[in-house]
Amino acid sequence: ELRGKLRILQTDSSEVTALFMELSAHLIAIDSEESIFLLTFKTFEEIWKFTTYYTIGFLGLCLENLLLEQKFWLRSLEDDVSVEVSVEEETLNLMYRGILMQEGTPPSGSAESLHLKLKHGAEAGQGLRLLTNTQHTHLSVRETTPLINQISFLCSAGGTCEATEEYDAEGPDELSLAPGDRIIIVGLLVSCFDWFTGRKEVTGEVGLVKTSVVKPSDDIYETQLFLQRLKSQLSPVSLLPGGRREQQHGELRSLFSCLESQDYRAEFGVLYGLSSEAIVSSAFSGHSGEAELMAFLGAARETARKKRLFWSQTRLCFLLGKLCAGRSKFSQARVYFEEALGVPREGFTDLRLLASIYSNLAAIYLLQNNSQSFFAVTERLVALLLGVSDCLESLEDDSALKYMLKKAVLSHNTKAEARACHLLVVPYLERLLHLSSHSYLTLGRLYSQLRLPHLSISSARITSVQPSATLTDCLSSMLLALDNINRLCNSTEQETSIPTQVAPYLHQALTSTRVLQPGSEQHYVLIHQLTVCLCQLFCKHRMVGHAIHHMHTLINNRQLLSSAPERNITLIRLAWLHINNNQPQVALEILDLLLDSMPEHCTTPQEGTCVVLNLRGVALRCMGDLRRAAESYEAAVDICQEYEDMANWAVAQANLGLLSLRGGAKRLAQSHLVEAVQLFSELDDEGHEENFISVLLELGQLYVRQQQMDYGKGCYEWALLLAIKANLLACQLTATTHLIRLYCSESQDQVQCLIYSQHQVHLLRRSGDRGEEGGALVAVSRLYLSLGTDRAYRAALDHTKTSLGIFIDLGCREKEALGWLQAGNIYHLLEQTELVEVYVQVAQDVALSSGDTGFILKLLEAAGDIFFNSSRDRDKAIPFYRDRALPIAVRSSSVSCRLRLCNKLSELMLSLQMFEEGVEFAQTALDISITLGDCLNQRVAYYRLASLYHRLDQYELAEHHYLKTLTLCPTPLLFDEETLYYVRVYQTLGDIIFYDLKDPFDAAGYYHLALAAAMDLGNKRAQLQLCTRLATIYHNFLIDRELSLFFYQKARAFAAELNVRRVNISPDQQQCSSSAAQ
Repeated sequence: ELRGKLRILQTDSSEVTALFMELSAHLIAIDSEESIFLLTFKTFEEIWKFTTYYTIGFLGLCLENLLLEQKFWLRSLEDDVSVEVSVEEETLNLMYRGILMQEGTPPSGSAESLHLKLKHGAEAGQGLRLLTNTQHTHLSVRETTPLINQISFLCSAGGTCEATEEYDAEGPDELSLAPGDRIIIVGLLVSCFDWFTGRKEVTGEVGLVKTSVVKPSDDIYETQLFLQRLKSQLSPVSLLPGGRREQQHGELRSLFSCLESQDYRAEFGVLYGLSSEAIVSSAFSGHSGEAELMAFLGAARETARKKRLFWSQTRLCFLLGKLCAGRSKFSQARVYFEEALGVPREGFTDLRLLASIYSNLAAIYLLQNNSQSFFAVTERLVALLLGVSDCLESLEDDSALKYMLKKAVLSHNTKAEARACHLLVVPYLERLLHLSSHSYLTLGRLYSQLRLPHLSISSARITSVQPSATLTDCLSSMLLALDNINRLCNSTEQETSIPTQVAPYLHQALTSTRVLQPGSEQHYVLIHQLTVCLCQLFCKHRMVGHAIHHMHTLINNRQLLSSAPERNITLIRLAWLHINNNQPQVALEILDLLLDSMPEHCTTPQEGTCVVLNLRGVALRCMGDLRRAAESYEAAVDICQEYEDMANWAVAQANLGLLSLRGGAKRLAQSHLVEAVQLFSELDDEGHEENFISVLLELGQLYVRQQQMDYGKGCYEWALLLAIKANLLACQLTATTHLIRLYCSESQDQVQCLIYSQHQVHLLRRSGDRGEEGGALVAVSRLYLSLGTDRAYRAALDHTKTSLGIFIDLGCREKEALGWLQAGNIYHLLEQTELVEVYVQVAQDVALSSGDTGFILKLLEAAGDIFFNSSRDRDKAIPFYRDRALPIAVRSSSVSCRLRLCNKLSELMLSLQMFEEGVEFAQTALDISITLGDCLNQRVAYYRLASLYHRLDQYELAEHHYLKTLTLCPTPLLFDEETLYYVRVYQTLGDIIFYDLKDPFDAAGYYHLALAAAMDLGNKRAQLQLCTRLATIYHNFLIDRELSLFFYQKARAFAAELNVRRVNISPDQQQCSSSAAQ
C-alpha cells in the first residue's frame, strides 16, 4: 500500500516536492521499489534547517501526513503506529563539512545528495534511513512548483483615516487623494514610516498612501493580528514554453493571454518566486539556453509595448530583470525593474508583483550602495508588508525586515518593532526548539502565517502530545492543524466535513478532560461535542464499533447528559450506530425505551418523536418485520404532518416508499417517493441534500424498471444537479453512475453515455480514488472503440494509456498487462503494425511476472484474439493459441480453455487453408466436447471436421461428419436459423454426393431434404437453387421428364419472382456453379 502511494508520487511529485521545499531540501527523485527519496541541499542554511526539523521530529510527522491513508489516524488511536526517521551522523557531518568548504560559491555538480529510505509497518520503530550518494541531479522546478492557496492575512486595523491635502500619484502603485477623502487602512498605519497601504472608501482602489498627507479618524484602533481565509479554486500553473522561430507569433499570442491580467492569480505567485535558473529550466522550456530565452522575452516585451499590453509588458520586464540579476548584470536588471514600475496603467492591483519588484530593486540598490534609492523603495515595500502579509512570499532576503526593525526601534514604535521581530524570529525559534521543548504552538502559528502548512501541522501535533499539554493547548493545536489541513487538501467538499487527521487531537483533548475535575456546564458540552465529532469520523470510515464504544462511554457518564433532550439525542445517535453496525435488535430496544420515556402528547416536533419513529421503522425493516415498520413510519408521518415538520415528514414518506418497494408494491412505492420528493423540494434550509438525492435516485430506478425512461432520466439528472450544487462528490459519482447505466443499457445513447463517463472520470480524479479512475478510463476507451472511426480509436488509445499509467503506479499487474494488450489492439485497428507486437510482448511479460497461471492463459488467448478477430494478419494468432496458450492449458488441466483454443485453431486453419493441421485440433475439440457432454460444441466440432475433410477431398468422411452434425441438432426446431442450417448442410451433402462422388440418386435425396427445409423457411432464393439442381439431375441423369419439368417450372417461377434472367439446367453449368459455391 505504501509502495503504491510512492508510485503515485513518483508520477506526480509536486506534492512531495512542496513538502521537502518546506523542509529546506530539494527532491531529485523517488525510487518507489526501494522506498527511497533522493534529496540534495544547496546551502549551509538548508541542511542546518533540515537537521533541525529532523531532530525535533517534524520530518516523520510531515511524511505521515503525506504518505499514510485516512484510516491510519483512526487506527493510531489504539495502536502505536508512527513513522520514525534515523540518520547517519557521519554522513551528515560530511555534508556539513563539504557545504561549509563551498560557502560563498554556487553548489557544484559534485555536491553530495541524500537518500531517505522509507519503511512503514504496523509498529513503531520502522521508518526512514538516510544514505548518501555522490551523484547529483539538478532540481526540476516544473516538478517542485507548489500550488499556493489564495489566502490573505490581513493585519488588524478596522479604522479609517482622512486626507488632509491634495496629492497626485506619481506612479500606478500610489493613490491620488483630494482633501477630505476617506481611506480605509489595510493593515497597520505606522507613523514612523513614509507610506502605508490604503483603500479608497468610495472607489475601492488599493495602493500606497503617504503617511504625511492623512490624519487619523476617530475610529482608528489597533488590535492583535487576526486571520481571514479566502478560499478559491486554483488552476495548475501553465506557463507556455518557447519554441522555434516559425512558431514565435503563436507563442507570443499565447504568452500575452497568460500574462495580460491586471489582478493577481495563484500561478503568478509561483512565477514571482522562481529563481532565474528555474525560469530557464522549467517555466519556459524549449529554448537552447538562457541567451535565447532572453532574446525571446525581449522580443515579447517590445511587442507588448507596441500593442500597449501594459500588464504583459510589466511582467516580462520583471522576468527579464530576474534573469539579468541571475547573471549578475545588476544595472541592466535595475533598468528592467524600474521600467516595470513605470509602465503606464491605471493602477497596480497585483500587489504581490509590486512587492516582488520592490524587493528585487531593494536588493540591487543595496548591492550598488545606492542608499537613497534603497531607503525610498524599502519604505514602500514595508508599507506593503504591514498591509498585506502575502507579500512576505515576495521577499528576496530579509534586508527590508531588518530596515523595518531598525527604524521601528529608532522611532520607539513598539507595534512595528513587534511586527518585524515576529517575522524575523522564525529560524531562531526553530533552533530554540532543538534545545527546548516549549513554544511549539507559537512556532506552528508562525509557520501558518508563512504558508508552511506541513510544518505548522507538525508543530501542532507535537504540542498536543507534550506531557505538559493542557486542554487549552490540545484545542488550540487542533484548530491550528485543522486550518492547515484544509489548506493542504484544498477540498471542495462541504465545510462541515472533518478530516481524519484531527482524530488524534480529539482523542487527546478527551483524555485531557478526564483528568480534570468536574466543572461547569460548558465543560460537559465540550466533552459531548468532542465525542460526537470523533464518532462521526469513525462512522464515516466504517469503524462503527469504535464509535459505539465512545458513545457508550459518553452515555455512562450521567453528569455529561444532564438535560433530557441532550440525553435523547445521544441515545438516538447510538441507535443509528447500532443499525449501521448490523445490530437492528439492539437499536430497536434503545428506541423503544426512548419512546416509552417521551411524553404521551408531544408539544413540539423538536422532542424527537418523529426521528425515533423513523429510526424504529428502519430497525424493524432491517429485521424483516415489514408490517410493524410500516406502522412506525405511518405514526411518524402523522406526527410530522400535525406539526408541519417537513424534513422528517419527507424522510418518513421516503422510508415508506422504500418499504413498499421491498414488499413489491410498486405503485404505492412510487406514490410515497413522489410525495417525499415534493416535500424535500419545498425545504428552504440546507443539510437535507443527501437524503433528497437518495430519494431521487430510488425513484429514478423505479421509473426505469417500469420503462418510463424520461422520468427516470429526469430524476437522475435532478439528483446530479443537486449534488453539484451542494458539493457532494460521493453523491455526484452515484448519480453519474446511474446515468451511465441508463444510457449504456436501458436507453442506449452512445454520445450521452460517453459524456457522463468522461464526467465520472473527472469526479474520480477529484476524489483521489486512482483505482476507480483507472477502471472508468478503461470504460471510456471501450466506448470510443465502439464508434469505429480512426479519430475515436485515437481517443480510446489516449484513455487507455492514461489508465495504463495509473495501473503501473498502483502496482496492479493484471490490469497493467490488460492495458498494454488493449493499447496493442488499438494500434492494430489503426494499422500501426510495428507497434502492435511491442505492446503485446510487454503485456505478455507483465502477465508472466504475475505468476498467475489462469491470468497468463487468459491474456495469451486475448492476445491471439487481436489477430483472430481481424481481417489482417490472422496467421499471427496461431503462435499465441498453439505454441503458448495451449501447452499451459494442457499442463494446468484447464479443459474449457483447451476446448476454446482448439475450436479457434480449427476455424483459423480452415480459413487459412491449413487443412491437415486443422483436422488435428478439430478432432481434439470433438473429443473434449464428447467428454464434457457439450452437445453444441460437438455440433461445431463435427461441422468443422466435415468442412476440413471436404477440402481435403475425403468425401466419405465429410459426409459422415455432416450427418453426425445433423443428428445433434435439437428437435423440434426453435429458430429460423436452425432451419437455414439444415438447408445449407443438406445442400452441401447433395453437392458432395452429386459432383464429387457422382451419385445423382443419393444427391437428389439430400436436395429434396434441403428443399423441404427451404420451403419451411420460405427462402425463395434457396428454393430456386435447389429446384434448378433437381431439374438438372432428373433431366440429365435420372431421366425423369415429369419431375424434371416440374422442378424446372418451379425454378422458372422463382427466377421470375426474383428477377433472375435465365435458368440453366446444363450439367456443366451446374458443376461450375457448385465449384464456385464451394
